[in-house]
Amino acid sequence: MPIEVKVPSVGESITSGILGVWNKPDGSYVKAGEPIFEVETDKVTSEVVAESSGQLKHLAKAGDTVKIGQIVASIDEKAAAPAEAAPAKVEPKKETANGTTEKTSRLEASAPVAASAARGKNADDLSPAVRYQAEEKGIDPASIKGTGKEGRILKGDVLAAGTSADSSKAAAVPAPQPLGERTSRRKMTPLRQKIAARLLSAQQETAHLTTFNEVDLTNIMALRTKFQDRFVKKHEVKLGFMSFFVKAVLHALQVVPAVNARIDGEEVVQNHFYDIGVAISTEKGLLVPVLRDADKLSFAGVEKAIAAYAKKARDGKITLSDLEGGVFTITNGGVFGSLLSTPILNPPQCGILGMHTIQDRPVAIAGRVEIRPMMYLALTYDHRLVDGKEAVTFLSTVKEVAENPAAVLLEV
Repeated sequence: MPIEVKVPSVGESITSGILGVWNKPDGSYVKAGEPIFEVETDKVTSEVVAESSGQLKHLAKAGDTVKIGQIVASIDEKAAAPAEAAPAKVEPKKETANGTTEKTSRLEASAPVAASAARGKNADDLSPAVRYQAEEKGIDPASIKGTGKEGRILKGDVLAAGTSADSSKAAAVPAPQPLGERTSRRKMTPLRQKIAARLLSAQQETAHLTTFNEVDLTNIMALRTKFQDRFVKKHEVKLGFMSFFVKAVLHALQVVPAVNARIDGEEVVQNHFYDIGVAISTEKGLLVPVLRDADKLSFAGVEKAIAAYAKKARDGKITLSDLEGGVFTITNGGVFGSLLSTPILNPPQCGILGMHTIQDRPVAIAGRVEIRPMMYLALTYDHRLVDGKEAVTFLSTVKEVAENPAAVLLEV
């Protein structure tokens, strides 16, 4: 009896999703562990793999709304695996009467006349000049009758064919090209619908305000340049900018605990833990996996955790538990070239830090103008819970730590 393939559970609150794409066509043979389809929900996209080997039969179509536990395919374990195609056997080179060597395959040996007629038609057998002329004039070499030895195509054959083709093109009246559709429609994915709903909710249900500052990254860049090779050699991961800003945010949350809180009805919930969300852009939208107990992670631990989440996001293996429970979010629009923006809160969090692109700009240092690598920072906060003074103090603390990263190591 074929094995049933069901839509797996991806979270307690999720009851349905959309069958996003079939990775294996209907009727194909699949091996155990191979991904066979993706299910998209309003929070995550999950990849489902085959539990056993056999012939796959689709019982639902891509784009269908499916329920958790619904049977969407079956795998026939008794089906025979397809035989792998044997590589073409090549005969050893044979010496011809004139002393040259010729390599023939079994196919050529059984059809020498056809092989001879085809010689010169293959792009590999054409001279560079002939191949260039054929590509330049858009002529298929197979349509040209060669006048060279053994029917080989010469440059003059291509030029003659090109002249003939040009004459027929001039005589022909080109058919009008059909106009493309001015618009097209597609259904929003559950994930995009959820993102849209959360963004709208954040705008309507919070008193969000944004404050700005700029940070001089000279010291961070100097540290990265000095220790990057040693860091990679020891930890097998690059030392990026994000780990410095995670550490700066952790310090600022301890200085201004009001930002590490949330509103629940008429109560203020003060968090005494530091789970930091780091926004990651994927093809299907922005995801915010959470670095658990980030205050206990080293620089290498932060970088490894972010790299692992990025890989899971690319592979469509982010789970609901990876995204829940953060107390503060960091997003970096600078990787896409954003100079300045106002990030939107990720409720119920009351703060989000926006990083931006790094630019060399003239700044006043001790009465002199110097060119420094500068970045604009933006802190959006919920003004219902965080006052302006606290928000400015928080962002100034992030700036201070980022400009003096040694302070993190000295815990000052």
